[in-house]
Amino acid sequence: MRNRNEMESWREGLLRWLRFGDLPLRYKLVILFLMIGILPSIALGVLVNWTVNRIVDQQVTSNTIQLIGKVNQTLDNDMENLQNITYLIGFDQRIERFLNGDIQGDRPAAEAGGGSRALSQPSQVKQDNEENYEIKRYLQGYTTLYPEIASILLVNREGEYISNEMYARSPGSLTGEAWYREAVLNEGIFTVLGHPVDRKVTTHVHYGDEELVSVVRSFVDPDTREVTGAVLIDLKLRAVARAVRDVTLGKSGYLMVTEAGGSSIYTPEDSLIPAIPPSWLPDKEGGAVIREVNGERLQLIYGTSSFTGWRTIGVFPTSESVYEVREIRFYMICFLFVVCLFGVAASYTLSQSISRPIWQLMSFMQKAESGDLTIRYWGNRQDEVGMLGRSFNRMLQQIRKLMKLSELREQQKREAELRSLQAHIRPHFLYNTLDTIHWMARKKGADDVSDLVESLSRLFRIGLSKGDDIIPMPDEWMHISSYLQIQKTRYRDRLQVEMYVSPEAEKLYVLKLLLQPMVENAIYHGIKARRGPGRIGIKAEVSEDVLFLSIQDDGAGMAPERLAELRKQLADPVAAMEGHSEQGTGRSRSYGMLNVQARLRLTFGHKYGITLESTEGKGTRVIIAHPLLHTLPSSSGHDGSDSL
Repeated sequence: MRNRNEMESWREGLLRWLRFGDLPLRYKLVILFLMIGILPSIALGVLVNWTVNRIVDQQVTSNTIQLIGKVNQTLDNDMENLQNITYLIGFDQRIERFLNGDIQGDRPAAEAGGGSRALSQPSQVKQDNEENYEIKRYLQGYTTLYPEIASILLVNREGEYISNEMYARSPGSLTGEAWYREAVLNEGIFTVLGHPVDRKVTTHVHYGDEELVSVVRSFVDPDTREVTGAVLIDLKLRAVARAVRDVTLGKSGYLMVTEAGGSSIYTPEDSLIPAIPPSWLPDKEGGAVIREVNGERLQLIYGTSSFTGWRTIGVFPTSESVYEVREIRFYMICFLFVVCLFGVAASYTLSQSISRPIWQLMSFMQKAESGDLTIRYWGNRQDEVGMLGRSFNRMLQQIRKLMKLSELREQQKREAELRSLQAHIRPHFLYNTLDTIHWMARKKGADDVSDLVESLSRLFRIGLSKGDDIIPMPDEWMHISSYLQIQKTRYRDRLQVEMYVSPEAEKLYVLKLLLQPMVENAIYHGIKARRGPGRIGIKAEVSEDVLFLSIQDDGAGMAPERLAELRKQLADPVAAMEGHSEQGTGRSRSYGMLNVQARLRLTFGHKYGITLESTEGKGTRVIIAHPLLHTLPSSSGHDGSDSL
């Protein structure tokens, strides 16, 4: 049971770690810094390693192919020199005479002294011997000039031959030799034969077949296109070896030369592989392949000579080609190790420097949450954590101030409620007193006094409205009617009023005391300021889902400067009212209008409010945009708007 509980606990801990969002901040920061610092370094290391491998392989292959091209060019130059020698030999007149049978040459042992040549005159024989000797000296000059040439052999179609170093070692005509037939078959084309195989001729030095490379070319009569003979040149293998053996690839790599069929021309001693099967190399001019020999992977890079058809092959173990890569990889691993070590240390240090003050600030907040508002953050950091700590201190101070202010307001509220209860007696006393005056005036026949007192009573009743801010339209209309009746008693014939309320508007609710301040401004600043009687028109109409209340007079109007000033104040009525309160000037002229604008904006938003139009000397028009209220809102009780 205990093991099971431990497994469940371990499982829950693992799941909690897997949920990244539930980890502590310091662990998140460590993981974040590691991902930012180490993962890109690892990715960079892998990318560099892959790139270096690819580039080094390409460089090794490219350099080796270039080297092979240089070797092939050297071998081609040697062969071209031999080809030029065969051309020069063919152009010599004495050799032409020998090929045409005009000069007697040597014959194999079984044929010596036979045939028509035996009947020649002594003088002819002497002359032939002298010319034969001259030809040999001529050939000897080439071997002297080019010491890499082992010997030169000339054979005509009769089977006779002349050579400076070569002789027939067995009877039989040399025209039956394989190399001669090859020359005849190619009809004057220079041909590289490779190592000699089963020849009847040899040299006085007795070179081995593996020490020579033979080339051959036949001579063709330009008139009859018949083959008149052939020249055989043996090139010492050291000429090939000289171009190849000094080239090393890595530590144990080397170059070797093979024929197109795969037979070896030159293979160095201690070679990794004695011969390369033709099937290993694709039938291409050049390229690189990898083959496994005796458990070791070898890379073969080859190029083919366009002149000789030989293949020069570079052979070296693949392990040597990546030596430099391994060295670079070692340094890269060391770099990544240092980066990881530094990254872990730096991420831990940075996470601690960030998470520790946050954790400390969190502990302060927990104490403040428990009710200890005297706790303070004492750090002197200038970063965001320090700014947050100082803001935390200011917040606690503000909370304490607000708490004290709340206590003071609660005390003032209780006192205000007590005063309100006491003040409820006064309106009733005022209403009863006005009713008494009204009936006394009626009793004594003073009807005008009675009507005036009755209008004043209705004005007070609707103005108080039991504390409601929103009242029915008929009540607002009765309120402004009572106010105008009182004003008509004073101004009599100087004041004419036209009132109209549409049937749709009569069923709505409005914010109370909207019209009285506007009508009061129209009387005192419009009608009163003009000569003669004045007219005031009051309308309530519905248009485009908005209730429009308009008050228009034909009084003195306003100057453009005063109109612009009022419009600016109406844009921010609260600030304008505060300015009036501080300055103490202009209060009676615009305070009531600003009060109405402020109550409309605060209650219904900036979509609704007062629009002011005025022309100096012609009058003023005030339009109040009010929302359509078909029922009394549940929050129509007193909300502090009257205090404006």
